[in-house]
Amino acid sequence: MSKKNAFENFAIENVIDDEGPEFISLLSTEEEEEMDKEQIPAELSILPLKNTVLFPGVVIPITVGRDKSIKLINDSYKKERIIGVVSQKSELVEDPDFNDLNTVGTIAYILKVLRMPDGNTTVIIQGKRRFNIVEITRHEPYLRAKVEPVTEKRGEADDEFNATVDALKELSTEIIQMSPNIPSEASVAIKNIESPRFLVNFISSNLSIPVQEKQKILETLDFKERAKLVLIHLSKEQQMLELKNQIHSKVKVDIDKQQRDYFLNQQLKAIQEELGSDSPDKEIENIKQRAAKKKWGKETADAFYKELQKMERMNPMAAEYSVVLNYLELMLDLPWNEYTKDNLDLTRAKAVLEKDHYGLDKIKDRILEYLAVLKLKGDMKSPILCLSGPPGVGKTSLGRSIAKAMGRKYTRMSLGGLHDEAEIRGHRKTYIGAMPGRIIQAIKKANSSNPVFILDEVDKIGNDFRGDPSSALLEVLDPEQNNSFYDNYLELEYDLSHVMFIATANSLDSIHPALRDRMEIIDVSGYLIEEKVEIAKNYLLRKQREMHGLKTKDLKMKPEIIEKIIDEYTRESGVRMLEKKIASFARARAKHLVLGEDKVANIDEADIAEVLGPKIFEKDIFMNNDIAGVVTGLAWTPVGGDVLYIETILSPGSGKITLTGKLGEVMKESALTALSYLKSQYSEFGIHPKAFDKWDLHVHVPEGAVPKEGPSAGITMLTALASAYTQRKIKPGIAMTGEITLRGSVLPVGGIKEKILAAKRLGIREIILSEQNRKDVEDVKEIYIRGLSFHYVKTMKEVIEEALLKEKISHAVNINEPEFGKDEQKNGDGKTKKMIV
Repeated sequence: MSKKNAFENFAIENVIDDEGPEFISLLSTEEEEEMDKEQIPAELSILPLKNTVLFPGVVIPITVGRDKSIKLINDSYKKERIIGVVSQKSELVEDPDFNDLNTVGTIAYILKVLRMPDGNTTVIIQGKRRFNIVEITRHEPYLRAKVEPVTEKRGEADDEFNATVDALKELSTEIIQMSPNIPSEASVAIKNIESPRFLVNFISSNLSIPVQEKQKILETLDFKERAKLVLIHLSKEQQMLELKNQIHSKVKVDIDKQQRDYFLNQQLKAIQEELGSDSPDKEIENIKQRAAKKKWGKETADAFYKELQKMERMNPMAAEYSVVLNYLELMLDLPWNEYTKDNLDLTRAKAVLEKDHYGLDKIKDRILEYLAVLKLKGDMKSPILCLSGPPGVGKTSLGRSIAKAMGRKYTRMSLGGLHDEAEIRGHRKTYIGAMPGRIIQAIKKANSSNPVFILDEVDKIGNDFRGDPSSALLEVLDPEQNNSFYDNYLELEYDLSHVMFIATANSLDSIHPALRDRMEIIDVSGYLIEEKVEIAKNYLLRKQREMHGLKTKDLKMKPEIIEKIIDEYTRESGVRMLEKKIASFARARAKHLVLGEDKVANIDEADIAEVLGPKIFEKDIFMNNDIAGVVTGLAWTPVGGDVLYIETILSPGSGKITLTGKLGEVMKESALTALSYLKSQYSEFGIHPKAFDKWDLHVHVPEGAVPKEGPSAGITMLTALASAYTQRKIKPGIAMTGEITLRGSVLPVGGIKEKILAAKRLGIREIILSEQNRKDVEDVKEIYIRGLSFHYVKTMKEVIEEALLKEKISHAVNINEPEFGKDEQKNGDGKTKKMIV
């Protein structure tokens, strides 16, 4: 008999005809043995199963939905009807490959293909014997693979084996009797199974266990071990059913108890009414009275009264009663369509903004522009602004001033460290302890639908497995979407289009690009020393006097004293540290007044040393040009601009390069690029080509504990290396910033305004920038660049010409002596000659 006919003859007794399903006989031991003797094809079409495992001898229906699987079934059903069935390692994979499949599967015979009314295809298949996938031979139009049979180890039927089989039958019968979902006829089928192997396969196929566990059973080739494994799972299932039945009995008792509680609650309700307490009916009446005053739309009103009707039908002692009550109270507390009237007096608004904050002209002008348009048009969507700048420049406190200037309510939400999307959108009220999102909570707290809403530290939002809050904010901060903001707890759309959102950030780099695109970015840079002095005189001193109970006559500071504090005790773009120093003087003065000590109100230099101690900061010692290879660069940090010193030293050696100072990869590459450029242009700068091989190069950036990264130190690296190899002096009082290329070009960099402020703060007089940064300098106010000279360059050669003097340092060593680095030369007295750079 041919291979094909043998399978067909065996299955013909069990086939389902076109008239309807017939009884499918259970396999006997003889039939199993006959099935095991059949030869399997060398190559099979492979049908992957997502959520089940087929066992030999077992008949199961499967629903086929994937195009490849439907094609496979249609082709196989017309031909030999023999296919290979294997389970997937993960049911999430839609188009599995070899690595996504378990290698051990079951050969199956297609008994019937049924077209269901819903359009799906259901296939009835019967498992034959195990096989192992050797390799995939074809992927299209469906998987085909070379296979080999898998032989199982049967063992002898000893007493232990017989006891295991009997235990399987007994446990299965008990489970059938305990489970209401399994028909009692199934126990008859279990008892009539003659073959122990088919019994184990039949039970394994019907176990309520994960696919991975079923696959483990299929791959267990020792029959005794497989039977024990199935017995373990059956025992667990029996225990679970017993537990479920216990819970069911307990729930039935609880329902009886609830009926008893209902009658007691009715009596309690009557007692409360007699005592004058608010009954649930009174509570509902109060809710209806509050709802009648709300200005919500039809959709919101319908949702409210639907929930109210649900609550009226509830037992007040039911757990869900309080959930619905809290939901209704939230809806009543929200200011639906309730707006404060904007104060459109531009002169007053400008005066308020000027009184509270010094400078910040861009944001002040933007607010006045908005008020002007609002006054002309009557109604418009609020702008969504993002104030970006270093800490301490007044971004957050500006929000309160804007609210005061516009006559609006003020609310604030800190986003720093937020990592759960539900913090923005809320939890569904079906969860225990569910709450609305912080956006809705803030609107409720403000009691107005058009407050000034500060989203503080928007650049410090985190994300984890609970979702990405940045993505949730996309809807909040999109003027085209936020008129229908959806909160998961509220389950209704809320109009946020009249809210003036003002986000604050120290750095734009960490903000989600799509979120950044939705906001109008306004740069709030640091202050000059002169501006800080004015802020201290007109704002900080007054604030600290009020906070410490002092009068104007009790604490005074001259401008030069304030400037000394700024220079020697603070190094920041904002004024937060300066305010803390002034607070120190206010506390000291308050102590002197309480103790009755006679102290002059005017703070002098002696008082500075007494209260603040020795000065903390000094002008850096590297500002001179007596050392070759030491150059001042300009850097940007999240707290403002800063200077960066590049130190370079040469020592006799073999051309080794050392880079230190906790440099990032980009900064290291800038140093190597600068060195490669010098090597390629050695003749231009008068450097002997062998100098690069005879001298070791060490580049260091001080403050080694601070990580440094970015391309803007490129021209600083180049100048330092050129100075070291040529021993020429650096032009005094000069700093620089710019990216370099191997072709010798100088590219633009960012953070120009902050870098200019840092340079001016340290007394630098000249700055070298890329020609493409000229527009950035022109955008800076004249007051910030007064006293500075700018050199715009296009090539690296221009940088060296501007930065290096023709004059060499006084103790320069001729590094262009080709033999100097090879062997240490001796002085006349026999001592080693050392190079000082």
